[in-house]
Amino acid sequence: MQCLDRRIPPKQDLEREVEAWEYDRNNTTKGVDWQSTTEDARVKLRRLYPQIVS
Repeated sequence: MQCLDRRIPPKQDLEREVEAWEYDRNNTTKGVDWQSTTEDARVKLRRLYPQIVS
């Protein structure tokens, strides 16, 4: 129930809509589908994260 396709003039109506969306979103279990491993990310992003030498 997103509100992007219409206007909601009264502020109270908008707040109610956002609260309903937020409640639904927070109570819906969604998983994360990781597409790569940490090691793969380190290889691909190594230029962004310089090595710290101790």
